[in-house]
Amino acid sequence: MTEERLNELEAKLAFAEDLIETLNQTVIRQQGQLDLVQQQLRLLHQQLQAVLPDDDARSARDEIPPHY
Repeated sequence: MTEERLNELEAKLAFAEDLIETLNQTVIRQQGQLDLVQQQLRLLHQQLQAVLPDDDARSARDEIPPHY
């Protein structure tokens, strides 16, 4: 291998390593955001369940007519 070819491969490797690290940090950040959104969704679901009446307690007026 020539010195020029070796330098080119080393540069490409360095670029690839930097890109992998950048992508890894992006995945870590997005996983944190996803965890937060899932936690908020669970909290909203719990709050909604606490506010909504049981299915048995619903009256006919609460139902949407079939033509809607």
